[in-house]
Amino acid sequence: MSRKPVGAAAVILDAEGRVLLVKHNYGKYNWELPGGLSELSESAASTATREVREETGLEADVERMTGVYYEPEHDMHHFVFTCKLSSHQPPRPDEAEVIACQYFHVDDLPRPISDFTLARIQDALNKSDDQLFHIIGPRQWFE
Repeated sequence: MSRKPVGAAAVILDAEGRVLLVKHNYGKYNWELPGGLSELSESAASTATREVREETGLEADVERMTGVYYEPEHDMHHFVFTCKLSSHQPPRPDEAEVIACQYFHVDDLPRPISDFTLARIQDALNKSDDQLFHIIGPRQWFE
């Protein structure tokens, strides 16, 4: 029996309200939230903080879950959490899979970026939204 994939990502804002994004060295070389796939016997929240540490070198603590996204195309659930950093160090790309990481103003996000990344950021910032579960279709890319 195969294990169903679970993903988790972190929305991290700096003191100026800018969101932390990473740029991977694979795929469409797009800007994404720090995150990735859960390991065996790892919670989604632990996945989010581990991925932040691995991709940016930063230690983060989960604050709240902001959404669960089901992707039927891959039969996969993606969990998103807002996280708070333990210190105010600048992010450093891990260089194994991340070529850049930096903070961006929400109204001036870099390209390429997917509609999925944009939706997760907006949902995390919309604290009054009580709709946590979303079904997502194939990703659309903004170049």
